[in-house]
Amino acid sequence: MGEESLKKRKGEDKGREGRQSIQSNEPQTMNLQKQANLFLFPLRGICMIVGTIIGSGIFVSPKSVLANVEAVGPCLTIWAACGVLATLGALCFAELGTMITKSGGEYPYLMEAFGPIPAFLFSWTSLLVTKPCSFAIICLSFAEYASAPFYPGCDPPRVVIKCLAAAAIVVITIVNSLSVKLGSYLQNFLTAAKMIIVTIVIVSGIVLLAQGKTENFKDSFKDSKISVSSISLAFYNGLWAYDGWNQLNYITEELKNPYRNLPLSIIIGIPLVTVCYILMNISYFTVMTSTELLQSQAVAVTFGDRVLYPASWIVPLFVVFSTLGSANGTCFTAGRLVYVAGREGHMLKVLSYISVKHLTPAPAIIFYGTIAIIYIIPGDIDTLINYFSFAVWIFYGLTVLALIVMRFTRKELRRPIRVPIIIPVIVTLVSILLVLAPIISAPELAYLYCILFILSGLIVYILFVHLKFSWPQKISKPITMYLQMLLEVVPEEEVTE
Repeated sequence: MGEESLKKRKGEDKGREGRQSIQSNEPQTMNLQKQANLFLFPLRGICMIVGTIIGSGIFVSPKSVLANVEAVGPCLTIWAACGVLATLGALCFAELGTMITKSGGEYPYLMEAFGPIPAFLFSWTSLLVTKPCSFAIICLSFAEYASAPFYPGCDPPRVVIKCLAAAAIVVITIVNSLSVKLGSYLQNFLTAAKMIIVTIVIVSGIVLLAQGKTENFKDSFKDSKISVSSISLAFYNGLWAYDGWNQLNYITEELKNPYRNLPLSIIIGIPLVTVCYILMNISYFTVMTSTELLQSQAVAVTFGDRVLYPASWIVPLFVVFSTLGSANGTCFTAGRLVYVAGREGHMLKVLSYISVKHLTPAPAIIFYGTIAIIYIIPGDIDTLINYFSFAVWIFYGLTVLALIVMRFTRKELRRPIRVPIIIPVIVTLVSILLVLAPIISAPELAYLYCILFILSGLIVYILFVHLKFSWPQKISKPITMYLQMLLEVVPEEEVTE
């Protein structure tokens, strides 16, 4: 008993010293928790990729992809092509991630290739547009499926959907702020749950095909609408369902043996998702014609009603798990981007601080969740997807272009993985097409506003990063000290090479 009391007293003294250090503004530092066991095997990296990619997209995008090409054959081809593009993009990111082993996704790669301005514009756009938009979209999708059973025969009230989405954001933010392991275990559970519904849909479709339900696949390319604009817009919607293929690059510093586990997780995880998506779409078409699928309010729910009745309630339940898993994976990785940008001095310094108790980037995750909640108040899913997709492919293309540039400007960097140069060239050209296609085919002011917002980051960079005006620092210093005491966070310890 005496020994236990002594240990307890020492623990209390240590915690007291940490709090006193924060209060007295002494330079206490800590390291972000490196989960050696958490990502020791690529299986958990695969779970992160699969769990983040398979979310609301496969339950929302099939209708949008089909609406642009208007036939089964081109629709399935688009889904396969999107998977190939996501795999090629992820392989480019694998080379970048093993060449520059820093967390933060595209941020450190743009910093190394083009300098601080493009990197800042990426963090500025990601922090305030793309990442919170993605989080908000997924949680709104969760809220729609979660509330639908309680409002049979009518649409749930918007206020109910938004309140549920906000509650989901709060819960996920708290979980990831408290523990890296807890967030990962939740991710693994939700990934397993979503794979159950994916398996149910796929197996049901295979059984129906074996029973001869193939009439909807006859003349599958007949009456299709094929044009540059229609194909581009179909890719736009399909790639939304695949978004998340680069998520492991946001936690490279926390991966054990990234040179092996990062590419292995990508090579296994994304083709697995591609096969699942194609088989799920085939399953949908076994019970629905193209017209019926386009008229369906929720494709997976319609499929469940026709195939699994009276157990059709399983579908919305597991779709809820699927969307929660995707939201959790997005929060887990995007919080690291905010953290790295704060560490580089491109965001408020407190965003790079580490929780004393939990060793997580809690301020960054909380900030990210708060911005996401703001987006769900006025926004709807379609509007948010338009903003997200347009902005994100600008920086995907720029990041892959960085890989090409560094092949010539940074030859001295070690490259454990080296993809053929034709792969980043293809991804860069497709990215340019995806950015220009919606502007040419369906021009809207929203795209102009998005570009202006990205460029407005230049003003912020010049005033607060380059010139480093003193008055913002005078305002932020007491706020930082207060947040340190409130959240019990400290700066990261400098690691000497």
